Amino acid sequence: MYWLDLFGTFAFAVSGAMLGVRRHLDLLGALVLAVVTGVGGGILRDVMLGVMPPGAMRDETYLLVCLLGGGLSVGYSRAVKRYWNHVMVADAVGLAVFTVIGASQAHVHGLGPIGVMMMAALTATGGGAIRDLLAMRIPIIVRKDFYASAAILGGLLWWALCEFSCPELPKIALTLAVTLGLRLWAMAHKVRLPRLGFRAPDDKPRG
Repeated sequence: MYWLDLFGTFAFAVSGAMLGVRRHLDLLGALVLAVVTGVGGGILRDVMLGVMPPGAMRDETYLLVCLLGGGLSVGYSRAVKRYWNHVMVADAVGLAVFTVIGASQAHVHGLGPIGVMMMAALTATGGGAIRDLLAMRIPIIVRKDFYASAAILGGLLWWALCEFSCPELPKIALTLAVTLGLRLWAMAHKVRLPRLGFRAPDDKPRG
C-alpha cells in the first residue's frame, strides 16, 4: 500500500501541475498545485482526525514525489498531454488507493459509516478540490464526473467489510477493485451524476 500510495500521489501531482500549465502559471505556481493535489486530501484527513503532524509532513517522501511529478509535468507537458488517458488511469488507481487509506484511518479512529465515507472521499478528492479553488474554478467533484461518488461507495464497502470482520488483505483488495472498477467504468462510458438547476425568473432575457 505504501508504494501504491506514492504512485497515486505522483499521478495526482501530475494532474495538479498540468492544470497550472493550462492556466499559464509560473513554475512555483504549478509546483504548488502539484503538492496540494498530491497530499492535500491526506493532510485534511489527518487534521480532522487529530493525527498531528500529518503523515505527509512526517514522511517527506510524499512531498518529494509531488515535486518530481510537478517538475516532470512542467518540463514535458506536451508528452504528458499526449498520454493524458494513461495519466487518468493512474489517477483512478490513486483514487482507489486514497479511498482505502482514508476509510481505514477513519475506521481505526472509531468513526461510523458516514464518517468513514466522508474520510474516504476527503482523502481521495480533497487535494483536487483545493487545486481547483487555487486555480479559481468550481471544484470538479461538485460539478461533474463520477469521481467522489466512487470514493464514497468504496468507503461504504470498507465499513461493511469491517462490520463482517473481513480479513485485512481481502478487504483491501475488494475495496481497491470496486473503487477502481467504478471509476474506470465511469471514464469509459462518460458516466456522471445528473446536474441540478432551474432558470429563475430573474434569469430570463430582458428586452
